[in-house]
Amino acid sequence: MPVPDWVLHVDLDQFIAAVEVARRPELRGRPVVVGGDGDPARRGVVATASYEAREFGVHSGMPMKLAARKCPDAVFLPADRSAYEEASEEVMQVLRRLPVVVEVVGWDEAFLGARTQDPEALAARVREAVLTETGLSSSVGIGDNKLRAKTATGFAKPAGVFRLTADNWAEVMAERPTAALWGIGSRTSKKLAELGLRTVAELARADPDMLAQRFGPKMGPYFWLLANGAGDTEVSDTPYVPRSRSREVTFQEDLTDPAELAEHVRQLARHVARDVVDEGRPATRIGVKIRYAPFITKTRSLTLPGPTAAAEEIERAALEVLAGLDQQRPVRLLGVRAEFGTDSVANPAADPVADSAGPTADSATDPVNDASPG
Repeated sequence: MPVPDWVLHVDLDQFIAAVEVARRPELRGRPVVVGGDGDPARRGVVATASYEAREFGVHSGMPMKLAARKCPDAVFLPADRSAYEEASEEVMQVLRRLPVVVEVVGWDEAFLGARTQDPEALAARVREAVLTETGLSSSVGIGDNKLRAKTATGFAKPAGVFRLTADNWAEVMAERPTAALWGIGSRTSKKLAELGLRTVAELARADPDMLAQRFGPKMGPYFWLLANGAGDTEVSDTPYVPRSRSREVTFQEDLTDPAELAEHVRQLARHVARDVVDEGRPATRIGVKIRYAPFITKTRSLTLPGPTAAAEEIERAALEVLAGLDQQRPVRLLGVRAEFGTDSVANPAADPVADSAGPTADSATDPVNDASPG
């Protein structure tokens, strides 16, 4: 009997909070919120919340002040990027010692390619190895492609294993909202609902040509494929390469002066330009994120005339994008992002906020970055 190929998706449970608890065992079982400089009285957003904090309604992307109101007894901690990078690399090294191909897709997740007759046994082995060697809990989704494995992880959490394949895709997913699909966010889901497509089953039955007319010749049929569970089956151990670099700053007092906004965008763009040079790849697209008071986020971007790492070109493009945004409303956050031009459809996990709207829209490549310019 041939040994079947499987895709496993490993996702570390409450990763950032778990790293903090591992460093401070006395916090185990207590609600922990990580974000900004750790002071809930100051502006900033939640990078992650422990499961205990989530029971009070605290979630990633929420203002720290609101998190403090929802869970006043929580322990608030500043983000420590270097600690999370170190913990992530330790986990990936554990995974690489197993008989699998490891494709890293973020700090806290990776796809595994494996040949086995018993994927559940392998998933249990993965979870045990990670827990034993790093002390971190994980969940594992099993699939016959990346989409199904990634989706399965949501059913496995926390600290479990779930299999989702062509055999049970319709049974599990048919009546779920379209936003349950990996790669479809809240904005696209609302647009689909306007067409009467509210569930995965309804989207799967939709006319791909109609979807192409509404969402474009590339994205429309792609949404249809997602609803039918289609996905990439290749797992590659090629080193993970970030798709973008970004910088952002949260203001303790709302900005209302367009000249001040422009100056902050210039400074952020210069920081991003240095990051682009350090990355060794030219930027092809520049984006600006603006968060208005109280908490409404807008993002816009433009494609550069040609790939560049020149600070003046990145700054010019960022200012051009800013000019197309409303600068008459009070602003609490600004961000600038440089993209390196990879295909946004090929791997939606690489950019989890590409389709986000509102308070959850934070940097895809730097979830705890809140750099102050200058």
